[in-house]
Amino acid sequence: MRFAREGRLRGPLAGLLVAGTLPGVVVGAIVRVQWLSNSHDFTFVAAGVLLPLGLWLLLGSQPIPREQPAVSRRLRGAVWALALVVGVVGGIYGIGGGSLLAPILIAFGFSVYEVAPATLAATFLTSIVGIATYQVLQLSHGGAIAPEWTLGAFMGAGGFAGSYCGARLQSRLPERSLRRLLGCVACLVAARYFQTAATERPMPKAVPHHAHV
Repeated sequence: MRFAREGRLRGPLAGLLVAGTLPGVVVGAIVRVQWLSNSHDFTFVAAGVLLPLGLWLLLGSQPIPREQPAVSRRLRGAVWALALVVGVVGGIYGIGGGSLLAPILIAFGFSVYEVAPATLAATFLTSIVGIATYQVLQLSHGGAIAPEWTLGAFMGAGGFAGSYCGARLQSRLPERSLRRLLGCVACLVAARYFQTAATERPMPKAVPHHAHV
């Protein structure tokens, strides 16, 4: 809401991300329930993507873009395809799309100031559609497929407060500092994924995993 009032959701990036992640999360949820029994192995893949991107943002000397890249037809297609893949991954494994989308989009040359509202909008709408999809699958398949509402409510309350504070602070922080912060967060998330994949046993089918905030 704050980014919308500031007019930062009017660019093409937010629309492209939403157009890709919404159908992706529906497909991912169906694939998860029908064919995949656990999310154990994929955490290695997610960590392998996030760690180099995080290190690049944290330690690299990449130039800060002065203006957003021209959104050509080729770039639109690439961003939409990326959003679709991330939507499917989010639907299958419950990994928040923003954690994967933001570092990659910044590597494409987009500014943090443009990426943040676009990925938040896409994650918000994708979360709603993902929850609805799992509720429908619960009715048709039975078992423990539906979201854990109590856990989601506590996570959502913390995420809501943090997101509001972040939206207020973002315009006051320099782009380079935001990139370094995102790189640090990406590295920490990757380390957590590595730890989870190395220590947890594969989850049985139909155990609830989808905890979008």
